Amino acid sequence: MSQDPFLILIILACLAVVVVLMLGLGGFAKGSGWAQKNSNKLMQYRIAAQFVAVLLIVAYVFFRQSGGE
Repeated sequence: MSQDPFLILIILACLAVVVVLMLGLGGFAKGSGWAQKNSNKLMQYRIAAQFVAVLLIVAYVFFRQSGGE
């Protein structure tokens, strides 16, 4: 199971969501000029990354239930 490339891709997608979220929250908490300019864009990236991660998880579950290895 740890050698499943699809599972590794899902883990990487989830980590990307966490990284973008932390960048957005960290910038928001800092309140610097950079954060004011980019916080909305970072949250848009988070939504996109989260969408991709959820699609990968749903596809993984679907293929596992249908017997695909």
